[in-house]
Amino acid sequence: MASTASDRYSPYSTPSATREVLERHGLYTKYGLGQNFLVNDDVIRKIVELADVREDDRILEVGPGIGTLTAALLPRAQHVTAIEKDHELPTVLADTLAPWLDRFTLLEMDALDFKLEHHPRGHVQNEHDPWGDVHFPNKLVSNLPYAVAATVVLDYLQRFDFLENATVMVQKEVADRMTAQPGTKTYGAYTVKLSLCARPAGRFPVAPGNFFPPPHVESAVLRLDRAIATDEQGNPLTPDELEAACIMADAAFATRRKTIANSCKTFFANRPDVQERLPRIFEQAGIDPRRRGETLTTQDFIRLARAYLV
Repeated sequence: MASTASDRYSPYSTPSATREVLERHGLYTKYGLGQNFLVNDDVIRKIVELADVREDDRILEVGPGIGTLTAALLPRAQHVTAIEKDHELPTVLADTLAPWLDRFTLLEMDALDFKLEHHPRGHVQNEHDPWGDVHFPNKLVSNLPYAVAATVVLDYLQRFDFLENATVMVQKEVADRMTAQPGTKTYGAYTVKLSLCARPAGRFPVAPGNFFPPPHVESAVLRLDRAIATDEQGNPLTPDELEAACIMADAAFATRRKTIANSCKTFFANRPDVQERLPRIFEQAGIDPRRRGETLTTQDFIRLARAYLV
C-alpha cells in the first residue's frame, strides 16, 4: 500500500509531492544552485536518526530548498534555523512549513557569508555574561549544495564551537576526503584540518535515484562529531597551535607529489624567515623532511605546528 503524507517523515519526500510544490509556485530546479531535491523518505528518516535529533535540539540547516528535510526536523526539534540563498524560496518555505513557523527562522543569504551576528539572537548581552540567553544551534543537519559543501562543513566546525556535530549530505568524493586515512590518495590538507575539530561518527551511501532531478554523482550522508584536538599527552591545543597546524597542513600539501621539505619551501616562498627555519622545524618535530605530506598523521602536524611557533 502506498504511504500517505501523514505516514512519512516528510510530506514532500516523493517525486510527485516535490513536483506539486514547484509547479504550485511556478518554479524549476536550478542546477547552478545545486538544487537536487531529495525524494526518498527512507533517506530522510536515516538522516534524522543518524543526527540523533531530539526535542531540545536547535538545528542549523544550509540549503533547505522547498523544506523537504526541514519538515522532518521541525516536529522533532526545538527550533530550526535555515540559510537559503535562492530568493524565490522564502515564499515556498512559508507555504510548506506553515504548521511549524513558530519554531522556524529563515536567513536569506549565502551560507558562506554567515556570521554569528546574523543569527537572530546572536548579539552580545553584556560584558559579564557575553552570551546571555542566546541559544545558538547545537547541530548542523543539511542536504548541502555540493559546490560549497566541503567549505561550509570545515568553516562552520572551525568557527562555531556551539555546534556539537554535523550530519550532512555531500558528494561521495567529499565524504571520502573528510574521512580519509594517512597514506591514501584522498588524504590531504583538508582531511588534516577537519580532524583537528571533528571525528567521523557514521555514514551511509545515497544513490542518484533518490533525488529529483538525479545528480550525476554518488552521494553520502556523514556525521561528524566535534572533537577537541589534543597532543599525545592529552593536552588541548591552543588557538595559535590549531592555526599553526592548519598552516603546516597546507604547506605539506602545497605540492603533493614532493617531499614535505620541498613542498614547504614552495608554500613559504614569500616567507624567507620561515624557509630558513624549516630544517630546525622538522628536527624539533621529529619529522623526516624526505617524507611526503600524505604519510603524516594529525599528531605529526601538531608537532610541526609547535615547532613552527617556537
